[in-house]
Amino acid sequence: MAPYFSFLRGVLGTLSKDLGIDLGTSFTRILSPEKGVLVHEPSAVAINIRTQQLLAVGRDAEDMMGKNPPHISVHHPLQKGVISDFESTEKMLKVFIDQAHRELASLMPRPRVVIGVPLETTEVERKAIEDAVFSAGARQVNLVENPILCAIGANMDISESSGILVVDTGGGKTEIAVISLAGVVAWKSLPIAGDELNKNIVQYARDCFNLLIGERHAEHVKREIGSVLETHENPSMAMRGRDLLSGLPKEIRVNERQIHEAIQRSIAMIIENVKSTLEVTPPELVADIYERGIVLTGGGSLLRGLAALLSSEAQIPVRVAEDPILCAVQGAGTLLGNALLLKDITLPSSSDTRMR
Repeated sequence: MAPYFSFLRGVLGTLSKDLGIDLGTSFTRILSPEKGVLVHEPSAVAINIRTQQLLAVGRDAEDMMGKNPPHISVHHPLQKGVISDFESTEKMLKVFIDQAHRELASLMPRPRVVIGVPLETTEVERKAIEDAVFSAGARQVNLVENPILCAIGANMDISESSGILVVDTGGGKTEIAVISLAGVVAWKSLPIAGDELNKNIVQYARDCFNLLIGERHAEHVKREIGSVLETHENPSMAMRGRDLLSGLPKEIRVNERQIHEAIQRSIAMIIENVKSTLEVTPPELVADIYERGIVLTGGGSLLRGLAALLSSEAQIPVRVAEDPILCAVQGAGTLLGNALLLKDITLPSSSDTRMR
């Protein structure tokens, strides 16, 4: 039977295309080494609770959020980078993988997949991600730690003995990792990232203006005028929601300094954890990091002033990766073409663990 299964895997490999996946709390991205990014959609699903029917995934589901009747559940099936709803994640991935293969005009979607996982995931959580990708149609799954994918996607050579410090700020969590010789030497992971900053803005609007706003609107405000440093321009914009006193719609104007005040405590926590990671890093690697600088990846790295503030606080040069949002999925795509490196850094499969 073994030769038959080997032959079948070879046929499936010929008919399908390899995929790199960045399964994030806020967004899922899928890349093919041949075609580039094929899927860049919110990690959201909409399900009819009465019939258990999948109504929408991705951007269509995200548009329903906060507007749905009670019998339709619209949610993010991942929290802090970890699967919280296995069935919804499986259905979402199946749709996204099928969508990617339609773009590739592939006959049979049974891809080999490289997918990132957070640093502090347990074996059970890693198995959940692996099982979800297998159930969505993959024939082989390689799990790789997210900061390593980000470093590769930022065009850094992780296999050399020089130290690399990556700060990856996504939607659900911020991961800080010192990488050397294709492994993570020191790291910190904290549940403060883009979603937490949105909640900070929601709470600030409630406390200071008696205004209730949604997290999607807070995200929009953060992108437009959010900054970790106060500037002379001090731009402003309208913030709309419900007045908590009258219950009626209300609009106010907020400025950059107010948004800075709302998020400054969370930003300070991220910077403090970067400094704490440096404190437990071997001195030789700290010298390398001082020379090469810190690399920021993830959507949170685009927050205005973050690189300058971190550089000032840590006394180390800081740069934002060329394409920080796509670093992880581009790293996964690069690994698909480097079998030796992929073998070295792939985490043990749950099936291998059971066999042992």
